Amino acid sequence: MAQTSGASHYWPPQYDPSYVPHPDAEHWDFRLETMPPAERDGVILDKLRGQVRYAWERSGFYREFWRDAGVDPANIGSLEEFARLPVLTKEHVRQEQEDYPPYGRFLCVPPEQIYRVHGTSGTTGRPTVFGISRCDWERIGEAHARILWAAGVRPHDTVMVAAVFSLYVGSWGALVGAERLGATCFPFGAGVPGQTERAVEWAQMVQPTALYATPSYALYLAETAREMGVDPRSDFAFRLMFFSGEPGASVPATRQAIADAYGCQVVDQGSMAEMTPWMSNGGCRHLARGMHLWQDIVYTELVDADRHAPVPLGGEGVPVYTHLERESQPMIRYWSGDIARWEMVDCPCGRTYPTLPWGIYGRADDMLIIRGQNVFPSRIEDVLRARDDFGGEFRLVVEQERGYLDRLTVQTEVSATVWASAGEAGPAGLEGLRDEVAAALRRALGIGVSVELRTEGEFERTQFKARRVIDLR
Repeated sequence: MAQTSGASHYWPPQYDPSYVPHPDAEHWDFRLETMPPAERDGVILDKLRGQVRYAWERSGFYREFWRDAGVDPANIGSLEEFARLPVLTKEHVRQEQEDYPPYGRFLCVPPEQIYRVHGTSGTTGRPTVFGISRCDWERIGEAHARILWAAGVRPHDTVMVAAVFSLYVGSWGALVGAERLGATCFPFGAGVPGQTERAVEWAQMVQPTALYATPSYALYLAETAREMGVDPRSDFAFRLMFFSGEPGASVPATRQAIADAYGCQVVDQGSMAEMTPWMSNGGCRHLARGMHLWQDIVYTELVDADRHAPVPLGGEGVPVYTHLERESQPMIRYWSGDIARWEMVDCPCGRTYPTLPWGIYGRADDMLIIRGQNVFPSRIEDVLRARDDFGGEFRLVVEQERGYLDRLTVQTEVSATVWASAGEAGPAGLEGLRDEVAAALRRALGIGVSVELRTEGEFERTQFKARRVIDLR
């Protein structure tokens, strides 16, 4: 009998919470994951119809946003017709939530049905708020269980989640997915001073077999272990690591460094804060690099960065994501800003999803990812230009520190008057000013950065685009 997860055929789908495949099974849902892509398109279209009709009926935002789309959102006839709906951007979401706080008119359930509140850190300004219903949270667990099963996680594993438990939803998705498939969960967390040293001790004691973190953190953990006289290969028991938040797990050198450090398998995952905790870009234990696109969980299109026209398989473009099972705050045709290439890969796992063979390897905008945190140069510019002591120009230098952690240095000009005044006080004067700028940036960005002060006029001026980001990684 074909393996099935017991999902209903209604929208939004309901799943059997008691279902778990046999540990030897390759797939969580064999039929759905291996069916011919053209046949799966029918499944996707049915879900799209339900999702779009639901949003059209319940969301004031989408009723306005789709008013002139030229299609009937209550009766989408094809995937091509769906692609005529306008692309949704972060700016749309931010403005909507500013006009109609806190959730905007995206929320399609009564506020009292919200089970969890998550969001972004607001590194570009106002944070983005996510209201998640209990039913959505259960579907999140189901989706993550499927994807973690493909990565190789099984009920006999102990999964150490070494990521920040906060507004950031990636760690929560990994946790709820591991719980759903029956694994032992170890929500260790990250981000507190001294916690990495404790992680080394706990990993030795508990001997978890799987780790979720960022690639940078895994390498930093290995480096810290060695400094403590611990061998990550022989003293830990990790056989599998799965990552999100950074592109490193699909970068060959980084991926190999992690595999060599721990003697483990490495799997890349990822999506966007607005789309997660559905980690719908997810590799499997057979994929040497990159991520499958789980199209029946979150529908992904690849479009041209300028015209938003569809990009055929084999081409490069920007992923545009659509929830297929979200009742509480659906994002439909959401612009990722990432750059990727998609192909059909003959993977030994037998899954027939399109694949991002190189993972996510670029940005269509100017966002930086520093230690798993989204940092926009525009936000830094906003902080600096708001200061009376700003000298007019700045540069951002991104380097890779020992342990493969990314380091951001902000080189900022100081006005001649302030520079002279601070200089009169000796080294302590400039040091105090530097610390003040660093503190302002930390408050705005949510992470610490190094600051170097430069005299006014030191950086070249241009009437074209200033090259403010210097990436030395």
